[in-house]
Amino acid sequence: MPGLDFYKTPESPATITTTVPATPIEESNRAVTATPSPTAPLKAGVYYNPRLDPKNFLEGPLSWDPATRLRQMLARPGIVIAPGICDGISARCALEAGFECLYQSGAATTASRLGQPDVAIATLNDFVQSAQMVCGLSPTTPVIADADTGFGGTAMVARTVYQYARAGVAAMHIEDQVQTKRCGHLMGKQVVSREEFITRIRAAVIARDSIPGGSNFVIIGRTDSAQVLGMEEAVTRLKLAADAGADVCFIEGVKTAELLTSTVKALSPKPVLVNVISGGLTPSFTCKEAEALGAKIIIFSLVSCVAAVHGIRAAMQSLKKTGTDFTSAQGMDPKAFFEIMGLDDIVSVDARAGGSAFEVV
Repeated sequence: MPGLDFYKTPESPATITTTVPATPIEESNRAVTATPSPTAPLKAGVYYNPRLDPKNFLEGPLSWDPATRLRQMLARPGIVIAPGICDGISARCALEAGFECLYQSGAATTASRLGQPDVAIATLNDFVQSAQMVCGLSPTTPVIADADTGFGGTAMVARTVYQYARAGVAAMHIEDQVQTKRCGHLMGKQVVSREEFITRIRAAVIARDSIPGGSNFVIIGRTDSAQVLGMEEAVTRLKLAADAGADVCFIEGVKTAELLTSTVKALSPKPVLVNVISGGLTPSFTCKEAEALGAKIIIFSLVSCVAAVHGIRAAMQSLKKTGTDFTSAQGMDPKAFFEIMGLDDIVSVDARAGGSAFEVV
């Protein structure tokens, strides 16, 4: 089965020739020479795919393919900053602000789509439908998406990878909580065994490597075990996840700067993701602080939906009290609102195609 071959021990450190899938602007696949990294695993059962070695993504222009682009961003200097988005409006605002990567938070998606808390209520379909919309707004911008526990056994984990990749998602993280999971910053979490967690990671990796043409989809292993079993166990689990093929490691709820630094060191050379939620378990690191501590990706899961709650609450209370939305509108008329939602692009497409539907808007 495609994907399983990469768990075999390399025969020797000799040069390996592989094929890198073309980006949309390339006319055909190009053969590249990939030499196994000095840090490439050489023991049996440890995943190594020379095509996905980070050094293959160090040079050249950023790809139009979002997964390839994310790998390039991970391989090159600088921290990847991904604000959490909860819907189309928040995604548009993040793009307008100039962010080059987005994070589809499971908690935010559950709240915005269903009006429910993050306690395993949203389904794979809810997440995929949201991802299709978000990825369609800016197809080259990498979107990292929460995949919870994979929504079931290994078959569902694989199905999640296929559907996320098809939707245009660049990366997903999969965790070791039980199926009746909850937000990683709530108390009372329970986690599955190491073995079940690694089975989930391996299923995701095999599914990714089974996608025809060679997908660059990024698999992020997340553990919530730090609050349940301790940091030592959490680091051990992520080392095992890395051996199983996880591209990035994510410990939820790192409580101090010192713990983040030691985690990054223990998991090197794998990049580490840190999740910052105001009032959550992890300190409110700034982007610069997280980068200085060694994190490669920082996500702000609830930045948009918490801001939305404050803003919408204030608007509703003002409307209830004054009987008008004049104050909360802050001078934004409908056209200005729609321009943030991409109106100018729609008008441009229509005009370039010879249409006249939007000559006056």
